[in-house]
Amino acid sequence: MSPAKQKALLLDTKTKEFAVGDVEVYKPGPGEVLIKIQAAALNPVDWKIQRSSVGGQFPEYRILGEDISGDVVEVGKGVTNFKEGDRVFAETEFGKSHGGFQQYALSLASVVAKIPPGISYDEAATIPLALSTSYVGLHHQGTETPLVVLGGGSSVGQLCIQLAKLSGLSPIITTASLKHTEHLKALGATNVLDRNLSIANISQRVKEITKSPILRVVDAISLPSTQELASALLASGGYLAVVLSPAVEAEGKTVIRVSGVLRAPGNIEILEDLYQNKASVLLESGAIRPLRYEVLPNGLAGISDGLARMEGDQISGVKLVAHPQETV
Repeated sequence: MSPAKQKALLLDTKTKEFAVGDVEVYKPGPGEVLIKIQAAALNPVDWKIQRSSVGGQFPEYRILGEDISGDVVEVGKGVTNFKEGDRVFAETEFGKSHGGFQQYALSLASVVAKIPPGISYDEAATIPLALSTSYVGLHHQGTETPLVVLGGGSSVGQLCIQLAKLSGLSPIITTASLKHTEHLKALGATNVLDRNLSIANISQRVKEITKSPILRVVDAISLPSTQELASALLASGGYLAVVLSPAVEAEGKTVIRVSGVLRAPGNIEILEDLYQNKASVLLESGAIRPLRYEVLPNGLAGISDGLARMEGDQISGVKLVAHPQETV
C-alpha cells in the first residue's frame, strides 16, 4: 500500500535550484507499475537539464532521474508480468509522476526488469540508461570488427564494452584514464589507450593493434574533441555513434546520435525487447556486470551536491547513487 504523499527532489524551473518537497503519489495507469524507489542513480543528463531548464513549458517544477531500482507496490490494468513485492529496476522518464528523484515513481511495465538474486538495489540502479544507450548504439552497428569505444570509463562506455564482448567483437579498443585499465580489460576491452594522447598518437596505436580498417566507433563522451578523434580513426564508409549532437562533418562516413531515451524514434521496440527478454538474464548470468558506485548521503537531499561534482568533472569510473527512502 502506497502513501498519499511522498518526498521528491524538485527542480524549480525559474531558479534552476533543487529543493526537497512533498508531492502526491500517483496511481499506475494501464500498462504501468508503481515502484517504491530504493536506489536512484545520477546521470550527466540530470545536471545538463538543470542548467538548461527554463519556465514556460515547465512553469512549476520538474522531477529528474532516469535510473531506479526498488519494489513494485501496485500494478495497473493489463500488467501480468509483475506483482506487488517484485524487486525491479527500470529506466524512467522525467516528470512529476515518472521521474526517478522521488520515493515512488511510475514506469511503463514494458521497460521494467526483475532484479536477479545476488544483485543489490544499488547495483541494479547503475544499469538502466547506460545499458539502454549502449544497446541501441550497438544495435545500429551490426557485427563488424574491430570496435573502438571512446570514453570506456564512462557508464555508457563500460556497458558498451561488455555488450561488444558478448557480441563477439574483437579487438575492442577503448580510450580512458589509465587508472581504469585493469577494470576495463576485465569487462572485455582488449586494449586501453590513454585518453590524453594526441589524435596522431592514438591513431598510430590503433594501427599497431589491428590492420583492419576501423568501420565502427562508439563515442561515449561525444565532445567536439572526441568526435574529431573518432572521425580521424574511422575509415571511409564507417559508422560513428555519438551520444550528444554530432559536431563533425565526416564525408563518406555515417554519424548518428544514439540515445537510450524511451520515446526516441525507433527505440521503444528495441528497449522493450531488451527489458522484457534480456536485461535480467544478462545480469543473472554475469554476461554484464553492474557498474561500480558510490552512495550519496542524506537521501534525495544529497543529489544536488552529487550533480555538482559530476558537472565539475570530479567523478570518474563510478556511478553516484542516492537512497530516496533515507530522505528526512
